[in-house]
Amino acid sequence: MQFHVIGDENTVTGFRMIGLAGEIVESGEETREALREAFSADDIGIIIITERVAAQVQEEIDEYLFGHDFPLIIQIPDREGPIEGRVSIRDMVNAAIGVKT
Repeated sequence: MQFHVIGDENTVTGFRMIGLAGEIVESGEETREALREAFSADDIGIIIITERVAAQVQEEIDEYLFGHDFPLIIQIPDREGPIEGRVSIRDMVNAAIGVKT
């Protein structure tokens, strides 16, 4: 099972440096196409997508998540940080393991 990254140039390049494949996207249509390709690939088990990119096609992502088990879609902040109003990864992990801040 492979990881696949969809996001801005900096994020995808960073993940490529550690050996993960990815797709640089700049528009909602490019994001939709990248997701379609990732969904149809048999070897992709986890899609990592940046929050700002995902926001362009959130309805499609939600639709997919409620109808399929795989691939798992993980939304991460880009280098600008989390989108306002969203919980950061650090806060989610702290809550999951019971750390109070």
